[in-house]
Parts: sequence; C-alpha cells; structure tokens
Amino acid sequence: MASLRKLPNGNWGAEIVKLGVRRSKVLPTKTAAKEWAAREEYAIANTDSVASQESLASLIDRYDRERSPQKRSARWEQIRLNALTREPIAKIRIADLKPSDLAEWRDSRLRDVKPATVLRDMNLLSSAFSVAVKEWGLMSRNPITDVRRPKAPPARDRLATSDELELLRLSAGENLHRATARVFHALLFSIETAMRAGEIVALEWRHLDLTNRVAHLPLTKDGTARDVPLSSEAVRLIQALPPADPVFSLTTVQREALWRRLRDRSGVKGLTFHDGRHIAITRLSKKVDVLALARMVGHRNINQLLSYYKETAADLAKRLD
Repeated sequence: MASLRKLPNGNWGAEIVKLGVRRSKVLPTKTAAKEWAAREEYAIANTDSVASQESLASLIDRYDRERSPQKRSARWEQIRLNALTREPIAKIRIADLKPSDLAEWRDSRLRDVKPATVLRDMNLLSSAFSVAVKEWGLMSRNPITDVRRPKAPPARDRLATSDELELLRLSAGENLHRATARVFHALLFSIETAMRAGEIVALEWRHLDLTNRVAHLPLTKDGTARDVPLSSEAVRLIQALPPADPVFSLTTVQREALWRRLRDRSGVKGLTFHDGRHIAITRLSKKVDVLALARMVGHRNINQLLSYYKETAADLAKRLD
C-alpha cells in the first residue's frame, strides 16, 4: 500500500512497503508520486517476470551493438561501454540489480576518477537502461533514477595566454607538411571559427566557399548542418595548408594523440584543444550579437554560450568607457 504525504516545500513524498520491500521517493506532484508508487509496487510484485535474467554486461553489449553505432559520439561511447563491461557490477543479473549496487559502483569510481567522468558513465548507463525498459522489455524500471549523481564540476575557465600560444607554436614548428604543425594550425583555426575539433578534421574542400568565406558543415554534433562564416585570418590559415582532402589531413585519433604530445612537450599545463572554442567564443562575443554568435557556433540554447564566454571583469571594465 502506498503512503503519500505533502511536504512543507510543496513536493510530495511517496513510500511503499510490499513483500517486505520498502522504498520511498520525493516527487514534485501528487500525480507523479502516485504513478511512481504504482510502478514500484508492480515492479516488486513482478520482478521475476519483468526483469531479465541476463547480466548487466549482456545489456551493455547489446546497447553497444544496436544503439551506439547510430550516434555521432559512437567511438567515445563504445570505448566507455567496453570499459563498463569489465566493472564488477557488470556481472550482476539485471533481475538482481538494485540502486544500492549502482551507488556502491558510483562511490568506487569516484575514488579513482573525477565526478565529471562518473556523471558521463551514469548518463550512459541510464540511456541503456531506458532502452531496456521502453523498447526491449528487459526491465520494469530504470534503477539509476534513484541514485544520486555527483555534483557537476564548475565550467572550465581556461583561456590560453599569448605566451602559451607562442610556446605551442615553437614546439609545433612551421612545417605544415608535418602533422604536429597542422594540429597547432587546427587550434588556430578553431580560435578563429569556434569550430569543434571533430568538425575541423572532417572539413573537406567541397564544403568550403572561400570566395564568400563560408564553411559548410553537413553534420554537426547535434545532428544538423551548419554554415560557419570565416574571417580573413581563417581563410589565410586554410590557404597556407599543403593540398589535401580532408583539408587538415588529420584523423581524430591523430589529432588527439599529437595534441597531447605537443602540449606536454611545450610545457603548457592543463590546456585542452577544446579550449580553443572557449577563446573563439569570448573573442567573437565582442564582434557579433548573441543570436548571431549562437547560430555561428551551433548552440540552440543561448544559455550554453555562458559556459564558453570567459571575458574577465577587467576586460569588461575597459569596454565601459
């Protein structure tokens, strides 16, 4: 029998006790609390008939085969899924998997990696569980919804200084026939255009209109196309490259490995390639209005720009006069 009560903050607390199992949760409305209680009671009463006897590893493997290849982030996602199958929790049968198991796994992971990594893994598992519930009929509910997520880390606040860019340039060298020099060249291009690393390495000559200074991106992170205006400096950077197609003649794997090697060799600490996008958005915010900037960089939600915009108070003070 479900017990519902309205809390002082306006939310509703729901508690069920069935077959010796006690569960509770706080939800925003009475209706949501009733629905949650009904689902939980059904799940407890029908555990053997609803939950699959397969292991969590089997579910992850199926998600890896059937869902991940459809995504732009397939490579990263499949690497993470493969790692998850080697975790002790992956041996547990889906029928026996409890939120407490996931909470124990979360705490164990937090001792080894940063909260952001655990959050990404939890979101990935949640996606797999949701498909297992809604489409595959392997589970009656998503157990990770009852597990507290680690607090999200603050947004990065890292802009490269001119001295750091010079150290990177010296370490990369000027010979653009060498891949390491092209990686630094790609960073400069990112700073000019705010394009993502994957968009840059995928750029082909058929996507470029240098007369009108536009780069067409047929498929971006959010699954849509985007046209990026190019500054005269961005055009110069492209024209300086040796003839090749794709334009920067780099693969994602090359770009990642060579960037780390270049950064470490130059002595620059903590800078990521993606920080070039932060630099670009901060600079571009001084040149174009917010709607134009959001369209240029591919953000449908203008609030997303705040995580990239890094202009300091001192810089803003200079613009007030």
